Amino acid sequence: MKKSINFQYQAQYSVSHEPTFQEKEIWLILHGYGQLAEFFIRKFQGFDSYDRLFVAPEATNYGYLRGFAGRVGANWMTKHERELAIENNHRFLDQLMEDLLSQYQDKPIINVLGFSQGGATATRWASRWSGKVDQLVLWAGGFAQDMELEAAREKFSKTKFTLVIGDQDEFVTPESIEIQQELTEKLEKDVKKLTFAGGHEIDVEMLSKILDSNE
Repeated sequence: MKKSINFQYQAQYSVSHEPTFQEKEIWLILHGYGQLAEFFIRKFQGFDSYDRLFVAPEATNYGYLRGFAGRVGANWMTKHERELAIENNHRFLDQLMEDLLSQYQDKPIINVLGFSQGGATATRWASRWSGKVDQLVLWAGGFAQDMELEAAREKFSKTKFTLVIGDQDEFVTPESIEIQQELTEKLEKDVKKLTFAGGHEIDVEMLSKILDSNE
């Protein structure tokens, strides 16, 4: 007989600088499968400023990237106990944002960027989070197919959407593009679509354009 137990758990996250709680905008950035937050956030470090804070939570499922030793990566979920992992992700991100935002006197703009697997995790969480997401950037990933569409349509009514893909991304297929198109139509949202010359990666030049357009 399989049972479960709740207990206190410690999770990790990285920030681009020690928060002053005077920042005008926060970027919650969710890494992809097999990555670690402390390395993922380095792509964004050059855009850190007094007014802009990047926060990179680290997924709590870990594994060796090859074999039984060497580099370790984190992932947001696998097919094993998938629903439990999703709920744990939600609790983790809820608590992280609650603790962070409670220290701001003036609420900052909230931007969420999900890369690859982090995109689906970002949309699931953001569609049910109690707060407001001003901008959602899905990079080399897309909307979770199991989102509650009615709730997401209402939640994202005033959220700006941007979809970014590399023209050589081996993980982006015509089928996945079609699925995402159908989902955006069901959400009744316009999505800004951007393409860069490259593969399954964060392109710094494209990132710069997105951040500049947000100023």
